[in-house]
Amino acid sequence: MITQVIDIGYLIAVVLFVLGIKNMSHPDTARKGNLLAASGMGLAMLATFFTPGLQNIAIILVAILLGSIIGYYMSRKVAMTAMPQMVSFFNGMGGAAAALIAIAEVYGIFHSPEAQLTFMTNTSTAYFYFGALLVSLVIGAVSFSGSIIAMGKLQGFVSGASVKWPMQKVSNNGLLVVIAFLCVWLFQMDSGQEPLIYLICLLGLVFGVLFVMPIGGADMPVVISLLNAFTGVTAATTGMLFDNKVMLMGGVLVGAAGLLLTLLMCKAMNRSLSAVLFGAFNSGSGAASDRDIDTTVREISLSDASILLSYAKKVVIIPGYGLAVAQAQHVVHELEKLLEDKGVEVKYGIHPVAGRMPGHMNVLLAESDVPYDKLIEMEAINPEFPQVDAVVVIGANDVVNPAAYLDPASPIYGMPILEADKAQNIIVIKRSMSAGYAGIDNELFYNQKTRMLFGDAKGVLTKLVAAVKEM
Repeated sequence: MITQVIDIGYLIAVVLFVLGIKNMSHPDTARKGNLLAASGMGLAMLATFFTPGLQNIAIILVAILLGSIIGYYMSRKVAMTAMPQMVSFFNGMGGAAAALIAIAEVYGIFHSPEAQLTFMTNTSTAYFYFGALLVSLVIGAVSFSGSIIAMGKLQGFVSGASVKWPMQKVSNNGLLVVIAFLCVWLFQMDSGQEPLIYLICLLGLVFGVLFVMPIGGADMPVVISLLNAFTGVTAATTGMLFDNKVMLMGGVLVGAAGLLLTLLMCKAMNRSLSAVLFGAFNSGSGAASDRDIDTTVREISLSDASILLSYAKKVVIIPGYGLAVAQAQHVVHELEKLLEDKGVEVKYGIHPVAGRMPGHMNVLLAESDVPYDKLIEMEAINPEFPQVDAVVVIGANDVVNPAAYLDPASPIYGMPILEADKAQNIIVIKRSMSAGYAGIDNELFYNQKTRMLFGDAKGVLTKLVAAVKEM
């Protein structure tokens, strides 16, 4: 009877996970989706306490309390600009948990006469169980250290540059071979081989670092998503080994969602997954560009910008990471409302990978109560740009660089972009002329229709709002 109650609880939890993910696909229901998924996890944890023979309940409760306090504090204090880093950190903790569980289980096998006897009889089930544990150990360790390095690259305490070294692929692949060899060696079940457990874990941690360090900061969201899929795999294998249905299904959902998101981001950047993992930005055709570009920078005053926007019929605002850093989402919403009061049609052009994770801009703007129907995806807004009187680019860079389709020699050639250069007028709000993640100049900044408004996004927009109010 107790087992049936637990299974029903797990089934409801899985349904809540699925409904939560479904609701997260739309900003209007994303909050509800989070609550549904969190409720599912709470129910799964509650059902687990009914497991017959469960021990160390006091320790489990203390761990849950500590985790809840830390998680609540972090989620309340984290800035929206640091959300990808926190996602990476939490994902790393999932990988660490899977690795620790695997270590504990393998350690238990080495110290259990019954388990030793089972392996001595060479049962296929026992070896499958042991092999799955080692897979969880290795992938969990890789996911943990890789996620921490990815977080560091985004946060800035680890260099965001692509770090290379001689014979990089040989050393990485060689390390994988060594890990695989040690795992096979452990199958001999010799009691003297127990230290190999910790050596395998250590080498997995090293591989996670070597795996992520060569990947540039621009590709970190893709790597985080992939590592998230890895953690899902470890959760699924752990659930399978312990016959825990909610862990199995939850891990499958996380793994599948992480892999799908990874592929979607690669598509949005016109990058293959192999190019992200094994190289820096694609080198385009490899030919030197012979295009002669006028690099004259043209500025615009706040007064002229306010006049241009106030008398426009249609304006498109393109937010980027600079807007997120400056926390300017509330001010840009105020500008939008002022222009609409003057009869201007205002929309937002959203690139799939604007910011540092998919949906980053959507969440920021939703936080300032921008209606969702004003957030137009790249494929839908691009055909409208020729009829747009003015585009306001705020802190975006590579996602509006026309070199992506004009210059075959460009490193970002082929990357889908917001075609802001086709609008009648372009205003770019940016701190400086610095390059984006791709490390190349943005040709949009030198376009004859472009005017630059230099400064912090929030400060410039605040002054622009004041100027528009005086119109």
